[in-house]
Amino acid sequence: MDWIIGLVGSFFMAGAAYKKRSLTRSGALAAFIMGTVYFGSGSLLWFGLLLTFFITSTGWSKWKKRAKSRFDTIYEKTGQRDAHQVWANGGIGMLLCVANALFPHPAWIFLFVGVMATVNADTWATEIGSLSRTQPRSVMTWRPVPAGTSGAVSALGTWAAMGGAVVIGGAAVVCLYIAQDLAFPYPYRWKLLFAVGISGAIGGVAGAFTDSLLGATWQASYRCEKCGAATERLQHCNQATRLIRGYRWMTNDLVNSVSSIVGGLLAWLIGSLLLG
Repeated sequence: MDWIIGLVGSFFMAGAAYKKRSLTRSGALAAFIMGTVYFGSGSLLWFGLLLTFFITSTGWSKWKKRAKSRFDTIYEKTGQRDAHQVWANGGIGMLLCVANALFPHPAWIFLFVGVMATVNADTWATEIGSLSRTQPRSVMTWRPVPAGTSGAVSALGTWAAMGGAVVIGGAAVVCLYIAQDLAFPYPYRWKLLFAVGISGAIGGVAGAFTDSLLGATWQASYRCEKCGAATERLQHCNQATRLIRGYRWMTNDLVNSVSSIVGGLLAWLIGSLLLG
């Protein structure tokens, strides 16, 4: 029955997101598959955090969209999320959800909370931080850089990242409390909930910082030979761009995946230490 509910619910949610132009056709299909698996093989904790991420990230991406449109030619991915973005943000979590269904263990959930806190923190930092009135700085050199530069940070973006991570940590506590997940047979319930919330929040912030660090070093950055603009895109001004930093294979989606793994591992480590 859970699989049927997940399938029907995910169909309508993905369809609504596609209609609202939050997802492309491929993104809607990926979200449909992902939502079905999350609901069918996981408890409220798993689907709840996925839903929290999707709703909040979509909301912030729509907020003051016109003011952020100037970054559309800089960022590799903007506007509607395609399948690559959907899998980069939720694919690892889905694998952890299936792993927990097959071999229940607290480690999977700590990893999952850290992963989702990271992608949420990174999304909030990008969508809110891009509206900062102060010029961002490179996370590597701390020198001022143009807004939209990969690896750039600002006070507003940093606070946004912290908020995104805390929201997922808090949502994890609420969802876990309601779901009473079988992977947590511990008698000290409040200690467990505290560990999940704290580890998720810290792991998410660390993962978002890792994303910025990779963005300033390894992520591919290009320059338009026509207008001189720095961009993450392979084409700009209707012509090919030139690689000026990083590696071509280190795309924005791959950076998101790697940083979410870092956030998940740190959350698992902190959670293990807090539980003793």
